[in-house]
Parts: sequence; C-alpha cells; structure tokens
Amino acid sequence: MAKGKTNAMRMLDAQKVDYELITYDNQDGKIDGVSVAAKIGKDPEAVYKTLVAQGHSKQIYVFIIPVAEELDLKKAAKAAGEKKVEMIPVKDIQKLTGYIRGGCSPVGMKKQYPSFVDAKAAELDLIIVSGGKIGMQMKLKAEELQKAIGAELADLIK
Repeated sequence: MAKGKTNAMRMLDAQKVDYELITYDNQDGKIDGVSVAAKIGKDPEAVYKTLVAQGHSKQIYVFIIPVAEELDLKKAAKAAGEKKVEMIPVKDIQKLTGYIRGGCSPVGMKKQYPSFVDAKAAELDLIIVSGGKIGMQMKLKAEELQKAIGAELADLIK
C-alpha cells in the first residue's frame, strides 16, 4: 500500500477537515469507480468520481459525481455557465491536476478549478472520493468536501 500523505490529505489536514482514509488493493488493475466501491464494500451511490472537463471558454472545471453515473455534458455546461463543456483527454489530466487517472482527487489539485458536486451528495452524510493515489479513498462529510474545495451543488448526471 502507498504510504505517506497525498496533496489531498495535506489540504484537508490544513483545513482541519476530518476524513477517514480507506485503502484497497489495485493489483488486479480494476480501478474504475464501481470496482473500487465493491472492493471497499461501499454503496456506489456514496462513492464519487472526479471528472475534469474544459468549457467553451477554455476554463477547466471539475465535476464530482457518483461512480456508477454518467456526466451529462449539457447539465455540466449549464452549471458552469458555459455554452458547452467537453471531457479533457486522459493524457492531460496529470499536467492539469497533478493527479493520474484513477487517483484524481477533487481536493489538492495543482490549481483550484471551479468545482461542482452532483446534487445527490446533499442527501448523503458521508461521501467517498479519491485520496489522490490509486488505492486510496477518503471518506468525509459531503458538505465539508464542498467547503474544502469551494464546490457548488448542481444537477450533473444523466
């Protein structure tokens, strides 16, 4: 297991946000959100993935949605106040966020991009997001995640 703190954890620590670190074995290469939820024994409704997109204006946005759901690009564009948004290519994720695909946390990116959490998160007490490394997830209060990254709630899924 990867030891040491990730940027995501350091940022939450600095903001005195309580979170529980959950680790999982990723030797089998199954790092998609639904597989991760199964590995950590959590309902996929409570496990959120971090998606990075670019607006028509070239602004980068972060969308945090349940792992089993699909981002509705029209709804995402509306939330961001853009004509349209498109997912960024996987190869660009690291240079924009500092994280790799499968280990992209919404917390502690290189830059703080405008972020949106799917409105369903408001119904959850706790939300699980990437800890910033493949094999690490963080469980924390949904509203504390929102506060930590300055995210807005929005209807984002198909």
